[in-house]
Amino acid sequence: MRARTPAGGPARLPDVLKKPSSKTVIVELGANDALRGLGVAQTEAALDEILSKAKGRNLPVLILGMKAPPNLGAEYVTAFDGLYLRLAEKYQTLLYPFYLDGVAAYPALNQADGIHPNAKGVDIIVSKLKAEVEELLAK
Repeated sequence: MRARTPAGGPARLPDVLKKPSSKTVIVELGANDALRGLGVAQTEAALDEILSKAKGRNLPVLILGMKAPPNLGAEYVTAFDGLYLRLAEKYQTLLYPFYLDGVAAYPALNQADGIHPNAKGVDIIVSKLKAEVEELLAK
């Protein structure tokens, strides 16, 4: 299976948005870019395009942010971690700053790869996101 990245998001979005059930958008992309150390500007531009298209359809959006691994250096981490807030402010969208909050770096909550949440980790993520998703649906 090919990893999902923001670069592929704009191409996939039109098919999603044309479904009659598309009334809100949750954007959760960027983690794979950070793990690969890809340029922050490239990631931000792709996410910007996704958000622009969603907002152009007047759909409420929730951005699920990610944090860069610290081994990429302070400059990269600062730039990457800030891109979600910059975009949320630009498009006036809801933002959950770090969707792996309470799950990342806890082995008991992740699969053997140490990156992807297991069922217990997903339960925690869902629980923590409940208020933001309810707010999104209310829009």
